[in-house]
Amino acid sequence: MTRWTAEDIPDQSGRVAVVTGANSGLGYVTSLELARRGAHVVLGCRNEVRGKEAVARLIAAAPGADVELRPLDMADLSSIRSFADSIQASFPAVDILVNNAGVMAIPRRETADGFEMQFGTNHLGHFALTGLLLPLMVHQAGARVVTVSSTAHKPGAIDFEDLMHERRYRRFGAYSASKLANLLFTFELHRKLAAIDAPLISVAAHPGTSATNLVRATADGNPVIEFVMAHGVRLVGQSEAKGALPQLYAATAPEVRGGEYFGPNGLMESRGYPKKVDSSSASKDAETAARLWTVSEDLTGVTYGALRP
Repeated sequence: MTRWTAEDIPDQSGRVAVVTGANSGLGYVTSLELARRGAHVVLGCRNEVRGKEAVARLIAAAPGADVELRPLDMADLSSIRSFADSIQASFPAVDILVNNAGVMAIPRRETADGFEMQFGTNHLGHFALTGLLLPLMVHQAGARVVTVSSTAHKPGAIDFEDLMHERRYRRFGAYSASKLANLLFTFELHRKLAAIDAPLISVAAHPGTSATNLVRATADGNPVIEFVMAHGVRLVGQSEAKGALPQLYAATAPEVRGGEYFGPNGLMESRGYPKKVDSSSASKDAETAARLWTVSEDLTGVTYGALRP
């Protein structure tokens, strides 16, 4: 695994992959490489115009790629339900779900359902989507749920008394909390799947410091901040293609096991090739994870009935 690249992805022919936030950045690269290896890839995208442009770029880069676009807004539970319904109507099983879409350190806004945007999109949206697609995955041999987190989870904390950051909103604090929630979800899903001996596994990955659209979104339209951040990322980080390798490894490498977490092998996990990495002690708190799970079911209305014996 020292220098694992996209060239090492095994054949994915006959497999169905769903990638959220697939029109740009890590999601686009992930979709492209899975399609290059023969997977049928469903690109879940909020913006239809950008989604169509992404499909066109993808087909140009990988002629014959078996891909399709479906509308998906991770900040809207009704959109998530409609997307999941369309997937269930189209496929008997899903082999790979990459929970990739995200927003980062934006000014406080709310989702269509009244959730703080970062927690609602990054965690609750993917919690809901995974639960709705679970019946297509839970009994599928070799199936994987890959949730994309960040090294920014490390200073994060879950405040159950103020999950939506209404008392005090700190944009990076809210982002860190949402990325911690991603890992708490990943590990709790792993425990629940292991308890019923399901073949489906739950894993996580992070891209290190990567030049993605999240960096531009963080600048919130400020050209000076965008310039500084973009150039800073170029100095210490890596390309989107390299940043996508940990989640591609997590999604496809045969040696991956449930509950594992992957990131770059370079200095401070900022760049490099995929390797298994550690996460904060808070991310491994089973009591917090169980409580967050219950709260997430209540907030989204999505219950994981397929996990019950």
